[in-house]
Amino acid sequence: MLWLEEYIKMNATIDLEIIGYFDEFFTDNLNKEVLVSYGGAGSGKSYSTAQHVILRALEENNKRILITRKTLPALRVSCLQLMKDLLSEYEIPYELNKSELEMKIGSNQILFKSLDNPEKIKSSEFNYIWAEEATELTHQDYLQLRLRLRRKNELKNQLIMTLNPIDQFHWIRTKVLDAPGEEIASLQSNYKMNPFLSKEYIEQLEGLAEIDENYYRIYALGEWGVLQNLIYSNWDVVNKMPEDYDEVIYGLDFGYVNPTVLLEIRIKENEIWAKEIIYQSHLTNAELIDLLKEKIDRNVSIYADSAEPQRIEEIYQAGFNVYPSEKNVQFGINRVKQYKLHILEDSVNLIKEIRSYKWKEDKEGRILEEPVKFNDHAMDAMRYALASLRKVSQPVIVADVEPDWGIF
Repeated sequence: MLWLEEYIKMNATIDLEIIGYFDEFFTDNLNKEVLVSYGGAGSGKSYSTAQHVILRALEENNKRILITRKTLPALRVSCLQLMKDLLSEYEIPYELNKSELEMKIGSNQILFKSLDNPEKIKSSEFNYIWAEEATELTHQDYLQLRLRLRRKNELKNQLIMTLNPIDQFHWIRTKVLDAPGEEIASLQSNYKMNPFLSKEYIEQLEGLAEIDENYYRIYALGEWGVLQNLIYSNWDVVNKMPEDYDEVIYGLDFGYVNPTVLLEIRIKENEIWAKEIIYQSHLTNAELIDLLKEKIDRNVSIYADSAEPQRIEEIYQAGFNVYPSEKNVQFGINRVKQYKLHILEDSVNLIKEIRSYKWKEDKEGRILEEPVKFNDHAMDAMRYALASLRKVSQPVIVADVEPDWGIF
Protein backbone atom coordinates (compact mmCIF):
# COMPACT_ATOMS: atom_id res chain seq x y z
CA MET A 1 0.00 0.00 0.00
CA LEU A 2 3.01 2.36 0.18
CA TRP A 3 2.76 3.19 -3.52
CA LEU A 4 -0.86 4.23 -3.03
CA GLU A 5 -0.08 6.43 -0.05
CA GLU A 6 2.77 8.09 -1.94
CA TYR A 7 0.50 8.71 -4.91
CA ILE A 8 -2.10 10.36 -2.70
CA LYS A 9 0.52 12.56 -1.02
CA MET A 10 1.79 13.68 -4.42
CA ASN A 11 -1.72 14.41 -5.68
CA ALA A 12 -3.31 15.84 -2.55
CA THR A 13 -4.24 18.99 -4.45
CA ILE A 14 -6.31 17.21 -7.10
CA ASP A 15 -9.00 19.66 -8.26
CA LEU A 16 -12.31 17.82 -8.11
CA GLU A 17 -14.20 20.96 -9.16
CA ILE A 18 -16.85 20.75 -6.45
CA ILE A 19 -19.58 23.27 -7.27
CA GLY A 20 -18.85 26.40 -5.24
CA TYR A 21 -21.91 26.52 -2.99
CA PHE A 22 -21.48 22.83 -2.05
CA ASP A 23 -17.79 23.34 -1.34
CA GLU A 24 -18.63 26.24 0.98
CA PHE A 25 -21.39 24.22 2.66
CA PHE A 26 -19.03 21.36 3.47
CA THR A 27 -16.05 23.47 4.56
CA ASP A 28 -18.11 25.97 6.61
CA ASN A 29 -19.83 23.18 8.57
CA LEU A 30 -17.01 20.84 9.57
CA ASN A 31 -18.09 21.35 13.19
CA LYS A 32 -21.67 20.11 12.59
CA GLU A 33 -22.66 16.51 13.20
CA VAL A 34 -25.50 16.39 10.64
CA LEU A 35 -25.59 18.00 7.19
CA VAL A 36 -28.82 17.87 5.17
CA SER A 37 -28.37 18.61 1.46
CA TYR A 38 -31.73 18.76 -0.29
CA GLY A 39 -32.64 20.05 -3.70
CA GLY A 40 -34.17 19.54 -7.10
CA ALA A 41 -33.08 17.54 -10.09
CA GLY A 42 -29.78 18.58 -11.61
CA SER A 43 -28.57 20.54 -8.59
CA GLY A 44 -25.46 18.34 -8.24
CA LYS A 45 -26.03 17.36 -4.62
CA SER A 46 -25.14 13.65 -4.93
CA TYR A 47 -22.24 14.22 -7.31
CA SER A 48 -20.73 16.90 -5.08
CA THR A 49 -21.18 14.79 -1.95
CA ALA A 50 -19.32 11.91 -3.60
CA GLN A 51 -16.52 14.34 -4.48
CA HIS A 52 -16.44 15.54 -0.87
CA VAL A 53 -16.13 11.96 0.41
CA ILE A 54 -13.21 11.36 -1.95
CA LEU A 55 -11.49 14.56 -0.83
CA ARG A 56 -11.76 13.56 2.82
CA ALA A 57 -10.26 10.18 1.95
CA LEU A 58 -7.36 11.94 0.20
CA GLU A 59 -6.74 14.47 2.96
CA GLU A 60 -7.20 12.29 6.07
CA ASN A 61 -5.88 8.96 7.34
CA ASN A 62 -7.28 5.85 9.04
CA LYS A 63 -10.92 6.87 8.70
CA ARG A 64 -13.94 4.58 8.39
CA ILE A 65 -16.61 5.93 6.06
CA LEU A 66 -20.07 4.45 5.50
CA ILE A 67 -22.05 5.10 2.32
CA THR A 68 -25.62 3.86 2.59
CA ARG A 69 -29.09 3.67 1.06
CA LYS A 70 -32.18 1.77 2.11
CA THR A 71 -31.56 -1.20 -0.19
CA LEU A 72 -28.36 -2.83 -1.40
CA PRO A 73 -29.29 -3.04 -5.11
CA ALA A 74 -30.04 0.69 -5.14
CA LEU A 75 -26.77 1.39 -3.35
CA ARG A 76 -24.79 -0.64 -5.90
CA VAL A 77 -26.13 1.09 -9.00
CA SER A 78 -26.06 4.61 -7.57
CA CYS A 79 -23.45 5.47 -4.94
CA LEU A 80 -21.00 2.64 -5.56
CA GLN A 81 -21.05 3.21 -9.31
CA LEU A 82 -20.71 6.98 -8.87
CA MET A 83 -17.70 6.56 -6.59
CA LYS A 84 -16.02 4.18 -9.04
CA ASP A 85 -16.71 6.53 -11.95
CA LEU A 86 -15.26 9.55 -10.14
CA LEU A 87 -12.16 7.72 -8.93
CA SER A 88 -11.52 6.50 -12.47
CA GLU A 89 -12.16 9.96 -13.94
CA TYR A 90 -9.61 11.56 -11.62
CA GLU A 91 -7.22 8.60 -11.94
CA ILE A 92 -7.15 8.07 -8.19
CA PRO A 93 -6.01 4.54 -7.25
CA TYR A 94 -8.26 2.51 -4.99
CA GLU A 95 -8.87 -1.06 -3.96
CA LEU A 96 -12.31 -2.65 -4.02
CA ASN A 97 -13.38 -5.86 -2.32
CA LYS A 98 -16.38 -6.70 -4.50
CA SER A 99 -17.74 -9.44 -2.25
CA GLU A 100 -17.66 -7.32 0.91
CA LEU A 101 -18.32 -4.00 -0.89
CA GLU A 102 -15.39 -2.34 0.87
CA MET A 103 -13.22 0.26 -0.82
CA LYS A 104 -9.79 1.48 0.30
CA ILE A 105 -8.25 4.82 -0.58
CA GLY A 106 -4.88 5.04 1.12
CA SER A 107 -5.37 4.09 4.76
CA ASN A 108 -9.08 4.98 4.68
CA GLN A 109 -11.83 2.37 4.50
CA ILE A 110 -15.15 3.08 2.74
CA LEU A 111 -17.97 0.59 3.35
CA PHE A 112 -21.15 0.30 1.28
CA LYS A 113 -23.97 -1.11 3.42
CA SER A 114 -27.75 -0.91 3.08
CA LEU A 115 -30.27 -0.19 5.82
CA ASP A 116 -32.92 -2.73 4.81
CA ASN A 117 -31.62 -4.58 7.88
CA PRO A 118 -30.27 -2.05 10.43
CA GLU A 119 -28.61 -4.91 12.34
CA LYS A 120 -25.88 -4.81 9.67
CA ILE A 121 -24.36 -1.68 11.20
CA LYS A 122 -25.29 -1.94 14.89
CA SER A 123 -21.86 -3.07 16.00
CA SER A 124 -20.00 -0.66 13.72
CA GLU A 125 -18.42 2.73 14.32
CA PHE A 126 -17.71 5.34 11.67
CA ASN A 127 -16.15 8.76 11.27
CA TYR A 128 -18.27 9.85 8.34
CA ILE A 129 -21.57 8.60 6.88
CA TRP A 130 -23.27 9.56 3.62
CA ALA A 131 -26.96 8.55 3.37
CA GLU A 132 -28.17 8.96 -0.22
CA GLU A 133 -31.91 9.34 -1.02
CA ALA A 134 -32.47 9.79 2.70
CA THR A 135 -36.25 10.12 2.31
CA GLU A 136 -36.24 6.32 1.83
CA LEU A 137 -35.06 5.90 5.42
CA THR A 138 -37.11 5.80 8.61
CA HIS A 139 -36.56 8.04 11.60
CA GLN A 140 -35.23 4.98 13.45
CA ASP A 141 -32.67 4.47 10.65
CA TYR A 142 -31.55 8.06 11.15
CA LEU A 143 -31.17 7.66 14.90
CA GLN A 144 -29.20 4.46 14.39
CA LEU A 145 -26.85 6.21 11.96
CA ARG A 146 -26.17 8.98 14.45
CA LEU A 147 -25.34 6.38 17.09
CA ARG A 148 -22.71 4.93 14.73
CA LEU A 149 -20.79 8.25 14.64
CA ARG A 150 -18.59 7.43 17.60
CA ARG A 151 -15.24 6.39 16.17
CA LYS A 152 -12.30 8.39 17.48
CA ASN A 153 -11.57 11.38 15.28
CA GLU A 154 -9.53 14.56 15.54
CA LEU A 155 -12.32 16.29 13.58
CA LYS A 156 -16.09 16.17 14.02
CA ASN A 157 -17.70 12.89 13.03
CA GLN A 158 -20.43 13.66 10.52
CA LEU A 159 -23.58 12.34 8.85
CA ILE A 160 -24.48 13.81 5.43
CA MET A 161 -27.97 13.18 4.04
CA THR A 162 -28.86 13.94 0.41
CA LEU A 163 -32.46 13.95 -0.83
CA ASN A 164 -35.24 15.37 -2.98
CA PRO A 165 -37.76 17.25 -0.77
CA ILE A 166 -40.91 15.58 -2.09
CA ASP A 167 -42.98 15.58 1.11
CA GLN A 168 -43.19 18.58 3.45
CA PHE A 169 -44.49 16.29 6.20
CA HIS A 170 -41.55 13.89 6.01
CA TRP A 171 -39.71 13.25 9.28
CA ILE A 172 -36.56 14.87 7.87
CA ARG A 173 -38.48 18.12 7.60
CA THR A 174 -40.50 17.87 10.83
CA LYS A 175 -38.02 16.15 13.18
CA VAL A 176 -34.67 17.37 11.86
CA LEU A 177 -34.89 20.61 9.88
CA ASP A 178 -37.78 22.24 11.72
CA ALA A 179 -36.18 21.54 15.08
CA PRO A 180 -32.50 22.11 14.36
CA GLY A 181 -29.91 22.38 17.07
CA GLU A 182 -26.34 23.53 16.92
CA GLU A 183 -25.35 20.13 15.51
CA ILE A 184 -27.37 20.45 12.26
CA ALA A 185 -26.85 22.47 9.08
CA SER A 186 -28.80 22.35 5.81
CA LEU A 187 -28.46 23.49 2.23
CA GLN A 188 -31.20 23.87 -0.39
CA SER A 189 -29.99 23.68 -3.99
CA ASN A 190 -31.48 23.77 -7.46
CA TYR A 191 -30.47 23.47 -11.10
CA LYS A 192 -29.84 27.23 -11.44
CA MET A 193 -26.82 26.86 -9.15
CA ASN A 194 -25.16 24.14 -11.24
CA PRO A 195 -22.96 25.58 -14.02
CA PHE A 196 -22.33 22.16 -15.61
CA LEU A 197 -25.86 21.39 -16.85
CA SER A 198 -26.61 21.21 -20.57
CA LYS A 199 -28.85 23.84 -22.19
CA GLU A 200 -31.30 21.07 -23.17
CA TYR A 201 -31.67 19.79 -19.61
CA ILE A 202 -32.17 23.31 -18.25
CA GLU A 203 -34.91 23.94 -20.82
CA GLN A 204 -36.58 20.67 -19.82
CA LEU A 205 -36.59 21.65 -16.14
CA GLU A 206 -37.82 25.17 -16.82
CA GLY A 207 -40.58 23.79 -19.00
CA LEU A 208 -42.06 22.17 -15.90
CA ALA A 209 -43.20 25.60 -14.70
CA GLU A 210 -45.71 25.75 -17.55
CA ILE A 211 -46.81 22.14 -17.08
CA ASP A 212 -47.27 21.90 -13.30
CA GLU A 213 -46.19 24.64 -10.91
CA ASN A 214 -46.12 22.39 -7.83
CA TYR A 215 -44.02 19.78 -9.65
CA TYR A 216 -41.66 22.54 -10.80
CA ARG A 217 -41.22 23.84 -7.25
CA ILE A 218 -40.32 20.38 -5.94
CA TYR A 219 -38.30 18.84 -8.76
CA ALA A 220 -36.70 21.94 -10.26
CA LEU A 221 -36.43 24.48 -7.44
CA GLY A 222 -35.92 21.89 -4.68
CA GLU A 223 -38.62 23.29 -2.40
CA TRP A 224 -40.53 21.15 0.09
CA GLY A 225 -44.00 20.22 -1.10
CA VAL A 226 -46.53 17.44 -1.41
CA LEU A 227 -46.93 15.49 -4.63
CA GLN A 228 -50.63 15.04 -5.24
CA ASN A 229 -52.57 13.28 -7.96
CA LEU A 230 -50.06 10.46 -8.37
CA ILE A 231 -51.03 8.13 -11.20
CA TYR A 232 -50.08 4.77 -9.70
CA SER A 233 -50.69 3.66 -6.12
CA ASN A 234 -51.17 -0.11 -6.34
CA TRP A 235 -47.49 -1.09 -6.32
CA ASP A 236 -44.78 -2.34 -4.01
CA VAL A 237 -41.09 -3.25 -4.02
CA VAL A 238 -39.97 -6.89 -4.02
CA ASN A 239 -36.59 -8.62 -4.02
CA LYS A 240 -36.98 -11.18 -6.80
CA MET A 241 -38.86 -12.05 -9.98
CA PRO A 242 -41.28 -15.00 -9.90
CA GLU A 243 -40.13 -18.30 -11.36
CA ASP A 244 -43.73 -19.28 -12.12
CA TYR A 245 -45.48 -16.89 -14.51
CA ASP A 246 -47.82 -16.88 -17.51
CA GLU A 247 -45.95 -14.61 -19.88
CA VAL A 248 -42.89 -12.39 -20.20
CA ILE A 249 -42.67 -9.29 -22.41
CA TYR A 250 -40.42 -6.25 -22.71
CA GLY A 251 -41.13 -2.53 -23.06
CA LEU A 252 -38.60 -0.30 -24.82
CA ASP A 253 -38.44 3.50 -24.76
CA PHE A 254 -35.84 5.03 -27.06
CA GLY A 255 -33.61 7.91 -26.06
CA TYR A 256 -30.18 9.38 -26.54
CA VAL A 257 -29.71 12.46 -24.39
CA ASN A 258 -32.55 11.06 -22.32
CA PRO A 259 -32.02 7.44 -21.30
CA THR A 260 -33.00 4.47 -23.40
CA VAL A 261 -35.03 2.16 -21.15
CA LEU A 262 -35.80 -1.55 -21.41
CA LEU A 263 -38.09 -3.16 -18.83
CA GLU A 264 -38.81 -6.84 -18.35
CA ILE A 265 -42.43 -7.55 -17.41
CA ARG A 266 -43.50 -10.92 -16.04
CA ILE A 267 -47.24 -11.53 -15.85
CA LYS A 268 -49.22 -13.98 -13.74
CA GLU A 269 -52.99 -13.57 -13.76
CA ASN A 270 -53.70 -10.07 -12.42
CA GLU A 271 -50.18 -9.36 -11.14
CA ILE A 272 -47.09 -8.09 -12.91
CA TRP A 273 -43.43 -7.89 -11.92
CA ALA A 274 -41.26 -5.19 -13.52
CA LYS A 275 -37.47 -5.14 -13.68
CA GLU A 276 -35.19 -2.47 -15.10
CA ILE A 277 -32.84 -4.12 -17.62
CA ILE A 278 -31.41 -1.07 -19.40
CA TYR A 279 -31.54 2.56 -18.28
CA GLN A 280 -28.73 4.35 -20.08
CA SER A 281 -28.15 7.61 -21.95
CA HIS A 282 -26.09 8.15 -25.11
CA LEU A 283 -26.77 4.70 -26.54
CA THR A 284 -26.60 4.37 -30.30
CA ASN A 285 -28.90 1.80 -31.85
CA ALA A 286 -25.89 -0.45 -32.57
CA GLU A 287 -24.88 -0.29 -28.90
CA LEU A 288 -28.46 -0.99 -27.85
CA ILE A 289 -28.59 -4.07 -30.09
CA ASP A 290 -25.36 -5.35 -28.51
CA LEU A 291 -26.91 -4.94 -25.06
CA LEU A 292 -30.08 -6.73 -26.15
CA LYS A 293 -27.99 -9.66 -27.41
CA GLU A 294 -26.27 -9.79 -24.04
CA LYS A 295 -29.28 -9.38 -21.77
CA ILE A 296 -32.41 -10.96 -23.26
CA ASP A 297 -33.71 -13.96 -25.20
CA ARG A 298 -34.31 -13.19 -28.89
CA ASN A 299 -37.59 -15.13 -28.84
CA VAL A 300 -39.44 -12.85 -26.42
CA SER A 301 -41.64 -9.96 -27.59
CA ILE A 302 -40.40 -6.39 -27.28
CA TYR A 303 -42.90 -3.52 -27.61
CA ALA A 304 -41.06 -0.34 -28.56
CA ASP A 305 -41.92 3.31 -29.10
CA SER A 306 -43.74 3.34 -32.45
CA ALA A 307 -42.50 6.89 -33.13
CA GLU A 308 -39.10 5.36 -33.99
CA PRO A 309 -39.83 2.96 -36.90
CA GLN A 310 -36.27 3.08 -38.27
CA ARG A 311 -34.79 1.98 -34.96
CA ILE A 312 -37.42 -0.74 -34.61
CA GLU A 313 -36.58 -2.02 -38.08
CA GLU A 314 -32.84 -2.19 -37.25
CA ILE A 315 -33.55 -4.20 -34.09
CA TYR A 316 -35.88 -6.48 -36.04
CA GLN A 317 -33.20 -7.07 -38.68
CA ALA A 318 -30.82 -8.01 -35.84
CA GLY A 319 -33.10 -10.95 -35.07
CA PHE A 320 -35.41 -9.72 -32.29
CA ASN A 321 -39.20 -9.96 -32.09
CA VAL A 322 -39.78 -6.23 -31.78
CA TYR A 323 -43.13 -4.55 -32.45
CA PRO A 324 -44.38 -0.96 -32.54
CA SER A 325 -46.26 -0.12 -29.38
CA GLU A 326 -49.73 1.19 -28.76
CA LYS A 327 -49.07 4.91 -28.15
CA ASN A 328 -52.34 6.07 -26.58
CA VAL A 329 -51.19 7.32 -23.18
CA GLN A 330 -54.50 7.06 -21.34
CA PHE A 331 -55.13 3.57 -22.67
CA GLY A 332 -51.62 2.47 -21.62
CA ILE A 333 -52.00 3.87 -18.10
CA ASN A 334 -55.35 2.14 -17.70
CA ARG A 335 -53.84 -1.16 -18.80
CA VAL A 336 -51.07 -0.85 -16.20
CA LYS A 337 -53.68 -0.05 -13.53
CA GLN A 338 -55.46 -3.34 -14.21
CA TYR A 339 -52.62 -5.17 -12.47
CA LYS A 340 -51.07 -5.30 -9.04
CA LEU A 341 -47.55 -4.09 -9.76
CA HIS A 342 -44.40 -5.43 -8.09
CA ILE A 343 -41.12 -3.62 -8.83
CA LEU A 344 -37.72 -5.23 -8.30
CA GLU A 345 -35.74 -3.43 -5.62
CA ASP A 346 -32.70 -2.96 -7.86
CA SER A 347 -34.83 -1.04 -10.40
CA VAL A 348 -33.91 2.26 -8.81
CA ASN A 349 -34.78 4.52 -11.74
CA LEU A 350 -38.14 2.84 -12.26
CA ILE A 351 -38.95 3.29 -8.56
CA LYS A 352 -37.84 6.90 -8.62
CA GLU A 353 -40.01 7.64 -11.64
CA ILE A 354 -43.18 5.96 -10.37
CA ARG A 355 -42.96 7.85 -7.07
CA SER A 356 -43.30 11.15 -8.92
CA TYR A 357 -45.46 10.15 -11.92
CA LYS A 358 -48.53 12.36 -11.62
CA TRP A 359 -51.39 13.91 -13.51
CA LYS A 360 -50.91 17.39 -14.93
CA GLU A 361 -52.86 20.30 -13.45
CA ASP A 362 -54.01 23.48 -15.16
CA LYS A 363 -53.49 26.98 -13.77
CA GLU A 364 -56.69 26.70 -11.70
CA GLY A 365 -55.55 23.42 -10.16
CA ARG A 366 -57.91 21.23 -12.17
CA ILE A 367 -56.58 17.74 -12.86
CA LEU A 368 -56.03 16.94 -16.53
CA GLU A 369 -56.09 13.45 -18.02
CA GLU A 370 -52.48 13.79 -19.07
CA PRO A 371 -49.32 12.94 -17.09
CA VAL A 372 -46.57 15.46 -16.42
CA LYS A 373 -44.01 14.87 -19.17
CA PHE A 374 -40.81 14.75 -17.13
CA ASN A 375 -38.59 11.91 -15.95
CA ASP A 376 -41.02 9.33 -17.32
CA HIS A 377 -38.89 7.10 -19.56
CA ALA A 378 -39.46 3.90 -17.58
CA MET A 379 -43.13 4.83 -17.22
CA ASP A 380 -43.38 4.99 -21.02
CA ALA A 381 -41.60 1.65 -21.45
CA MET A 382 -43.98 -0.02 -19.00
CA ARG A 383 -47.14 1.22 -20.67
CA TYR A 384 -45.78 0.38 -24.16
CA ALA A 385 -45.44 -3.25 -23.06
CA LEU A 386 -48.79 -3.63 -21.33
CA ALA A 387 -50.84 -1.51 -23.74
CA SER A 388 -49.57 -3.58 -26.66
CA LEU A 389 -49.97 -6.97 -24.98
CA ARG A 390 -51.94 -9.42 -27.14
CA LYS A 391 -52.39 -6.70 -29.72
CA VAL A 392 -51.95 -8.08 -33.22
CA SER A 393 -49.02 -6.26 -34.77
CA GLN A 394 -46.13 -6.82 -37.10
CA PRO A 395 -42.61 -5.46 -37.02
CA VAL A 396 -42.36 -2.15 -38.83
CA ILE A 397 -40.61 -2.44 -42.18
CA VAL A 398 -39.25 0.90 -43.32
CA ALA A 399 -39.22 1.44 -47.08
CA ASP A 400 -36.31 3.10 -48.81
CA VAL A 401 -37.63 6.61 -49.35
CA GLU A 402 -35.68 9.50 -50.78
CA PRO A 403 -35.46 12.07 -47.96
CA ASP A 404 -37.01 15.48 -48.42
CA TRP A 405 -34.21 17.84 -47.46
CA GLY A 406 -36.25 20.98 -48.04
CA ILE A 407 -34.62 24.26 -48.97
CA PHE A 408 -31.50 25.48 -47.15
